[in-house]
Amino acid sequence: MNLKIEHPPATLRELCQAKLRNAIITGYFPSGRRLVERSLGEELGVSRSVIREVIRYLEAEGLVEILPNKGPIVATLNWDVASQIYQVRLLLEQSAVADCTRNLTEDTAQKLKTALSELKNSFGTEDIPLILSASAQLYETIFTAAHHHIAWEIVQRLNGRISRLRAMTLKSTDRELSGQLRIQRICEAIYLHRDADMAKQAVLEHITEAAAIAQRILATQEGDN
Repeated sequence: MNLKIEHPPATLRELCQAKLRNAIITGYFPSGRRLVERSLGEELGVSRSVIREVIRYLEAEGLVEILPNKGPIVATLNWDVASQIYQVRLLLEQSAVADCTRNLTEDTAQKLKTALSELKNSFGTEDIPLILSASAQLYETIFTAAHHHIAWEIVQRLNGRISRLRAMTLKSTDRELSGQLRIQRICEAIYLHRDADMAKQAVLEHITEAAAIAQRILATQEGDN
């Protein structure tokens, strides 16, 4: 992964934040990795003050921890943390898809079809950041149509850790159905069948499978350590 910023834009901090965020989410920087301001500044081609500001943002997202006498490290991702993230996702997403179905309009149905098409295309590229962006856009469409604005704010606060888990499980081939097909089932239950219970069941199956994959991967990582 090339982290060097070749053409610094006006929003240098934002681009640096995106680069470092993606490096953590995709596993380029693994759990426990020390984040040294000077070396990161050299690698990214920015000042230490920019790195320091970015680290504060990533700490707020739960992607970075500040340890006494050690400084910032990539936050530990273990099953205890992951299981709570999946539990929160299950509650919020089942409620959102149910109300999205009940509130469905032709405009929302079209937006969902478009978002799903973009997600399918992103899976074809195998570009993890692009897949995560397309997935977030689709879920935002669902939560907005459901009028679950506060719930979406909660999801956004957890988005760094949610994306980290998604990136980790996306690589797994140990699935009954691909993640893309799972999400397609959720969407079709909403706009094709217009069945709230079917949509909730599709969410349950999707998150249950993703959680099981994450648990296996994390257990293997802990064993390796």
